[in-house]
This record gives sequence, C-alpha cells and structure tokens, in this order.
Amino acid sequence: MNEDQPILEVRDLTKTFSGFPALAGLNLQLGTGQVVGLLGENGCGKTTLLKILAGVLQGYSGHVRINGMKPSPETKAIVSFLPDTSFLANSATIPQCIDLYRDFFADFDPARTEDLLDLFALPRDKKLSEMSKGMREKVQIALAMGRKARIYLLDEPISGVDPAARDVLLQAITRHLDSDSLVLISTHLIHDLEPILDSIVMMRAGRVILTGQVDDLRGEHGLSMDQLFRKVYQ
Repeated sequence: MNEDQPILEVRDLTKTFSGFPALAGLNLQLGTGQVVGLLGENGCGKTTLLKILAGVLQGYSGHVRINGMKPSPETKAIVSFLPDTSFLANSATIPQCIDLYRDFFADFDPARTEDLLDLFALPRDKKLSEMSKGMREKVQIALAMGRKARIYLLDEPISGVDPAARDVLLQAITRHLDSDSLVLISTHLIHDLEPILDSIVMMRAGRVILTGQVDDLRGEHGLSMDQLFRKVYQ
C-alpha cells in the first residue's frame, strides 16, 4: 500500500436490512496515527459500519478497503474489533480469555493485556459471570487493546462503565497505541471521549454528514465537540 493512501477507505457503501437502508451511500477515508470519534444518533448506522469494516457483516454494495484490501481474513488479522455486546463465555476466567486471544490472534501481546488489567485492578480468579457489567467491559477492552493491530474498532466501549471509571478506561485505550494505528470509536458519550479524540466523523441516516480534526472544528465553530454534536443533532 502507498504510504499516502488512507488505511481505511469507503465509497458509496450501502447496506439494507429488510429493505431499510442502514447505510445509504456512505463515503469515508481515514489515515493512521489518530483516535477518531464516530458520532451519531441511535440507528444512524454506526454499528453496521463497524461490523462491515471488521469483516463480520457481508451483503453490502460499494467499495470498502482496509489497508488496500477488501474485508477478508487478511484484514481481520490487522483489525481489532470490540463489539457492543459481550462475546466471551460467562464461565470463562480472565486467564482463559487471555489464552483464547493468544490462540486466535498472532498480534496479541499478553503483557499489554496484563498491564491494562492491573490498571483496572481486576481480579484474575473470578469468572466473568461473577463480574459486574463494567468489569466485563474492562476485560474486553484489555483484550482488544492487547492486540498490536493497525486498526481498532470500538463500538460504545465505555457505555457500561460508571462515570468515575471512564477516565481510566480512556487511558487504557491510548496507553499502548502505536503511531501507525487508527482507533475508530463509536459513542454517544462525546463529553467523556473528547479529551482523547483527534478527529470526528458525524453520521446521520446512513451517511457521513461532517468530518474533521477536533482542533479545526473547535476553531471554526467556537464549540466543544459535545456542544457541536448537540447543535448538529438538535
């Protein structure tokens, strides 16, 4: 891939469910070295977009390229996807989850995950079924960010965590990031995420309606990203 080529490129992406367009000709290009907030109202297509980029949802039309390749096993090897629902067995312990990731992902670094688990002060001996929703969310983030991926796709990663714990969660997301990685985070908690965002992508009705660098948008509109979000979607 040409170094100037975006690592993520989407053109005219359309995906329908029972005739309803979840994505309606969406266009987007993103490069590495940034944390991007994917913003929009519920039902605007954020999760559908992330699933297509992660290679877990097919049956769409349009052009999608991850590091110059169509979504495939090759792109899954460089994309770490954190869905908005739990994907780990209730009966599993944290060490078992680490073993699972070690088996499945060649780029998984257990030391990274162990460091994040220490940051969260999570017990290693409990089963996931014995943990709160917030604790489970932290386990999943520690695993997802434990991969040395080129792209991290995080779907509402802090929604299940109480406000007091969100700062440490954001610290975990950025703690081991490589300069050639891209983090794309879907969220409706813009106020909490704004401190770590380099740029934003705003969606409505399956399309991108606004994108740009956070500093540029603050200067242009004289608003925080939370305020801009409220203005755009009021």
